[in-house]
Amino acid sequence: MKQKLITWIKKVIAGLIFTVVAATFLQVLIFKYVTPPFTVNMIYERAIAARKKMQFKPRAYDWKNLDQISVYLQQAALASEDQRFMCHHGFDFTEIKIALNDIIAQKGVRGASTISMQTARSLFLPSSRTLARKLAEAWYTVLIELVWDKKRILEMYLNTVDWGKANVGAQAAARAYFSCNAKNLTAEQAALLTAILPSPHKWSAVNPGPHVRQRQARILKQMKNMPVIK
Repeated sequence: MKQKLITWIKKVIAGLIFTVVAATFLQVLIFKYVTPPFTVNMIYERAIAARKKMQFKPRAYDWKNLDQISVYLQQAALASEDQRFMCHHGFDFTEIKIALNDIIAQKGVRGASTISMQTARSLFLPSSRTLARKLAEAWYTVLIELVWDKKRILEMYLNTVDWGKANVGAQAAARAYFSCNAKNLTAEQAALLTAILPSPHKWSAVNPGPHVRQRQARILKQMKNMPVIK
């Protein structure tokens, strides 16, 4: 009897694992070809607001294909968020090593998330900070790198990243902050938009402070060395 129970439990666990793997793989495969109508986090934020009976401001979200987004913004995103984007397979172990060394040397905590990891987080997962979400983020990152090419990953990232002030994606941010389309962003505007990404709800692209301006200047210099993905 005990052996039968153990066998049954093993089968249930194996079935659950298979279901999760198949379902998440199918999700990623679908979004290789289909424009996402919304992100999981947009639904999550709405649900949290409803549960807390808070007023919810709908997120501005307007998908644009990569060729409809300024090349400057593409380069600025790479310069600011993931300069080895074209070289790694979802995880930048060089940056992870640097981040760990900084922690050991007590130089503070720095992020080591790649654009692939941020895309997995912004599209498929809520903004909660839990171990389960971190593990899910890593799994989705593996699937994204396996199924999508780099162009699709960057396109998805630029369309789903949270740019603050209820703006999701490049088009919404360009309209909100500079009253233009994402295609028409200048190098300076693009660098400014990516300069606020670490704290888009705290830092302003409209009234940037000295720290944001410093980040913008550094990104502008680094943009020249970034590739254009075609």
